[in-house]
Amino acid sequence: MLQTPSGGAGHGTTAADSGLMSIGAVLNALRDEFPDITISKIRFLESEGLVEPRRTPAGYRKFSAHDVERLGQVLRMQRDHYLPLKVIREHLDAMERGEAVPLPTLGRQRDGAPAPEPAEGPAAARIGREELLAAAGIDEQELKEWESYGLVTPLSDGAYDAEAVTVASLVVQLGRFGIEPRHLRVMKAAADREAGLVDQVVAPLKRHRNPQTRAHAEARTKELAGLAVKLHAALVQTALGVRLP
Repeated sequence: MLQTPSGGAGHGTTAADSGLMSIGAVLNALRDEFPDITISKIRFLESEGLVEPRRTPAGYRKFSAHDVERLGQVLRMQRDHYLPLKVIREHLDAMERGEAVPLPTLGRQRDGAPAPEPAEGPAAARIGREELLAAAGIDEQELKEWESYGLVTPLSDGAYDAEAVTVASLVVQLGRFGIEPRHLRVMKAAADREAGLVDQVVAPLKRHRNPQTRAHAEARTKELAGLAVKLHAALVQTALGVRLP
């Protein structure tokens, strides 16, 4: 549970709103669990309808404890389940109406296991450019740099696959250790080679005349991808002489 201090009064604070928090206080309350959170991201989540803080006569945002808790829920669902903001908003709104709704499963789960396909089809597991920028906590120039190295690639309609959020999160985390996007080109090249090998194996299934055999190609691709990821992780651990939990 997030701690929501009673202080943090900012501009325009009165006795009537002394129990509310300024955006700076909200940032401090969330930062322990979400170190990458920024004021810009909080404002973006507000603009997307995920939270509706009150406004003082001077226009300053004032957040209630419920607002802060809801922001925490949004950030957890992004971090742990990589869900698009539209899906998160609809889910939280349904919960607040008292509806018993299961958590949607789009993209991939935090543990790396493939999630079931959403009922509305793969198109639902997409994220817009502004949403990706907010989720990663980066600016337009940084995203363009990532794209130049092939770390994230927009789809034909300008949106991104939901997996781009996973990539963005990992690029940011590696950056804390001084590993820059340009250093990750070798990882991207290795991933492309592994993907090419998997494609080579399943290509005959994809070209088969039998529709059931062609459908089986997707399951085989996922299985081989999972094995390739495990092998890659094991080889890196062996090379470094470490064991991950």
